[in-house]
Amino acid sequence: MIASIPSIHPSAVIEDGAQLGHDVTVGPFCHVGQGVVLGDGCSLHSHVVVQGETSLGPGCEVFPFACLGTKPQDKKYAGEQTMLVIGSNNIIREYVTMQPGTAGGGSVTRVGDRGLFMVGSHVAHDCQVGNDVVLVNHVSIAGHVIVEDHVIIGGLSGVHQFCRIGRHAMVGAHSMVVQDVLPYTTVAGPRAHLAGLNLVGLKRYGFDRESINQLRDALDALFAEPGTVEGRLDEVSRMLPDEGPADDVLRFITQATRGRGFTGPLE
Repeated sequence: MIASIPSIHPSAVIEDGAQLGHDVTVGPFCHVGQGVVLGDGCSLHSHVVVQGETSLGPGCEVFPFACLGTKPQDKKYAGEQTMLVIGSNNIIREYVTMQPGTAGGGSVTRVGDRGLFMVGSHVAHDCQVGNDVVLVNHVSIAGHVIVEDHVIIGGLSGVHQFCRIGRHAMVGAHSMVVQDVLPYTTVAGPRAHLAGLNLVGLKRYGFDRESINQLRDALDALFAEPGTVEGRLDEVSRMLPDEGPADDVLRFITQATRGRGFTGPLE
């Protein structure tokens, strides 16, 4: 079903059943599968492959050799019908791969709005990626990863399956994330460690000094010796005001269900 007359290069393949919105552009040698939905104003440059039950919201721009919606790289996947849902106004650069969910992970991989996915980055099956997220060149996030809003992951980094990365967090380049990353923090290193608050990001988004100081106090208390982060949660919650960004940190900790633990400072 074609809502308007989009601009489709003669060499592109658009399978019957694909839904193309208004002002869609499909460049040379692209392949759009029968279950695909392209929202208004989407633009596919040359050699883009979009397959499966994949939808792109309005205004997405996809660069050459990106591959979206092909079968997930999971041996448990048995051909069940699953989805890849991509929000609006995302920029998806060359060689990016994003894959649909699996029955065991909720059947949906979901990407939010206004993301920037740089060259060669990978979003695996059953991931949940928020809004305004940046994956720098060749970042790979494994299956079942949750990335909250306004996260930046530096180039050539990897995120272990089932990890969570909290909102406004920053992962340094060449990092391997194997535990959850608390909101508003920066982690870095071959086995990522907590390097402090994401001060650049916090200032960029207009957080005031009081909020930043509250976050710093919360981190200092959570990782104080002896004990565990979870064990100090009640103590930290009592010392903080009822509202503010530090509440996001406490929420993130209390919602942990996957047993990954939290990325802490170097010992």
